[in-house]
Amino acid sequence: MQQARTVTFRFAALHDAESIRSIEYEAGLRFASVGMAGIADAPPMEMTLVNRKIDAQQIVVAVAAGETCVGFVMFEPQPTRFYVQELDVLTAYAGQRIGAALVEQVAQLARAQQVMQLTLSTFREVPWNAPYYRRLGFRDIEEAELDAALIARRDAHIARGLDESKRVFMRRDLA
Repeated sequence: MQQARTVTFRFAALHDAESIRSIEYEAGLRFASVGMAGIADAPPMEMTLVNRKIDAQQIVVAVAAGETCVGFVMFEPQPTRFYVQELDVLTAYAGQRIGAALVEQVAQLARAQQVMQLTLSTFREVPWNAPYYRRLGFRDIEEAELDAALIARRDAHIARGLDESKRVFMRRDLA
């Protein structure tokens, strides 16, 4: 049994950018195991995007002893919700509820701004995607419930080549 490690959370700093990209890349490799080689082979986010999100304080990192980044969540504050764009944790740190804690960090930031909803888009059937988020209190958003902003995001996904028939938008209301 793996011993739990002490993990803390903070906003990402510019020196974390390469670690964030490495974590994203490693997390993407898992998709090969569910027949999604296109995602597994995808390059990590562009450094300019990572740096822009860091500057905007829109990435929170999970840090293990020795200041090693082991996970991150990237989000976008919107007027009525925070949109969770990316959540990744290194495989070596899986099963320690770090992802759940990162989502909770975003929930706390949203509540502090009186924003009472988180949304995201993810793969419907991949075990560490929609089924995982349901365990964290997210529910599926039905097609008829999608607003203009989420429809635009879906259209952007399609433009990037994602198969939206395999994806679902989800929301979690914050009390």
